[in-house]
Amino acid sequence: MGSIPMQREADIPASATDPGRPGPPAVVRTSLPGNPLAPAAARRFVRAALADWTELGVPAATGITDRLADDAVLLVSELVTNAVVHAGTAVELMCRLDDALPGESAETLLIEVADHHPSRAVRSEQRPPSPGTPEYGRGLHLVATLSESWGITYRTGTKSVWARLPVEGVQAVHEIESYASEQALQRGLRAAEILAPLPKRAAQDTEWVNRGALSFLAEASDLLAGQFDEDLVAALAGQLLVPRLADWCAVWLDDPSQGAARDSVGVQGARLARVWHTSEHRIEELRRVLEKEPPRIPDTAGSGAFPLPWPGEALTDGPPGAALAYRLTAGGRVLGTLVIGRSGLVRFPDEVTGLVEDFSRRVALAISTARRYQRQANISQVLQRGLLPSKVAEIPGVESGLVYEPRDKGGPGGDFYDVFQAGEGRWCFALGDVQGKGPEAAVVIGLARPWLRLLAREGYQVAEVMDRLNQLLLDDATEAADAAAAVVAVAGGQGVPPDSPTSRFLSLLYGEIVPYEGGVRVTLACAGHPLPLVMSAAGKVREAATPQILLGVIDDETYTSESFDLRSGETLLCVTDGVTERRTGRRQFDDGDGLAAALASCAGLDAGLVAERIRRLVHEFSERPPDDDLALLVLRAR
Repeated sequence: MGSIPMQREADIPASATDPGRPGPPAVVRTSLPGNPLAPAAARRFVRAALADWTELGVPAATGITDRLADDAVLLVSELVTNAVVHAGTAVELMCRLDDALPGESAETLLIEVADHHPSRAVRSEQRPPSPGTPEYGRGLHLVATLSESWGITYRTGTKSVWARLPVEGVQAVHEIESYASEQALQRGLRAAEILAPLPKRAAQDTEWVNRGALSFLAEASDLLAGQFDEDLVAALAGQLLVPRLADWCAVWLDDPSQGAARDSVGVQGARLARVWHTSEHRIEELRRVLEKEPPRIPDTAGSGAFPLPWPGEALTDGPPGAALAYRLTAGGRVLGTLVIGRSGLVRFPDEVTGLVEDFSRRVALAISTARRYQRQANISQVLQRGLLPSKVAEIPGVESGLVYEPRDKGGPGGDFYDVFQAGEGRWCFALGDVQGKGPEAAVVIGLARPWLRLLAREGYQVAEVMDRLNQLLLDDATEAADAAAAVVAVAGGQGVPPDSPTSRFLSLLYGEIVPYEGGVRVTLACAGHPLPLVMSAAGKVREAATPQILLGVIDDETYTSESFDLRSGETLLCVTDGVTERRTGRRQFDDGDGLAAALASCAGLDAGLVAERIRRLVHEFSERPPDDDLALLVLRAR
């Protein structure tokens, strides 16, 4: 096959874009959610559309055959799966029957799948991407194999991939076989035949089988890579195998927490994670039968295929067939079992057996990667819970609202907060941002937050707490640098690398609140942090602190504090730089006093609603997700 044509909207023939052409085409559209159920829904939708057009006697539908329906279903499954996995947005699907184009004798079926992530490029496997182009599109070799033409259309807010299939009116089985042999060398064998070779295949088709296998494995590797949910890996495995190589597929996963005790023939306690079948109404019955009898594979089977009995109890209305089981093994550990079945066969062809064995290794690696990621995420979540307070203290006469969104949802962020009682009639609050992320940030937060509480409860004033915490961070950084230098010296180095994470820089907004009748007295200090804002009951906004240098930078720095009254109806807003420095293009959220304007628009709202509105405005400021942790604390005098 030559290079795959990449067409933009201007290159699409008028019949593909002009709904006002003579003889209005039969068109159906639907919207699908961006989740693993979308491909199945798309397949049902296309089959129903073709059946309806045939039943209604649409002129262009006279040439619809079972072969065309199968190709259309496979093609739409590829495009929708690609959109769901790589764009992650809702999907718009359109199918249209067109009359013959000028100079052609056959009608065409046009299929278009659109997602809402136009910035992600679709990659052709036949042409290397240009430098700087992200690699997200997958599976397009199959699209090119199935269709007579295809392309990509970029519109504002969407990216559409379209493909045109010829409606050629080939009805009889012998005609289909003849058509296939004649057209294979011109346009490439149909993907269903490439990827599911039958014993009847002639010797000259071997090259196409090999090419199809390589394409299939490359596509599978791309789709499975980067999936961090083992159940999603199992779901993708089923969608990739059915109906290409099997009529049904099942995946069992061992329980990693229990070690999945094994006997000499199988797995005890493994869970059936996914069952897939070409006829979706059979899935539940097949699941019930398979759950009763999990695969039992002897240790001598290794990673190769092991034949299993055909589950006839679940598939009684069809011909019996062959079933194979593969152990999913990675890093010397058995992670689960993959089972496939295909009706009407005494045994699977050797080409398919070997291809699925290679595929099962990729599935096992993807499951192993997903489990390692999940273990790390669980550790990070436990660490995050230990670094943040379990609850925010209630301050008499003060409403509070809090937003905390770490950029890495599964790991500790660099921002932290705290609101606690420091003594009789005294409450303290803190909002901080540590240089760096991950473990390095966790070390500083684990040091700073307990010391803040200890110093406050020992009776130190706000400025004194800042002085002592600054010195503590400097001392800790010095000790860390000395330890790193000792390690480098032992290794024969010249000293601490300049990028060694021994700095303990911390921006911090820390304050003390003392309630009184009719309001509260606030004393605070701001070290290298976005300045807090106070909004009056009438909606006027002002800054409430003086900027000072970061903690952990200068030895023997003396910090100062400021005091003011927060009266009934007045609001104090404290944020981290993830709010003020949120970007869209070259603009930041706080440019032109943007944060003050956002706060002024919240006049009359309680603390919780103020926090939620600021959070929403920050998210809506850019179409891209936030690239930094977000934290904000709202305190409002009742």
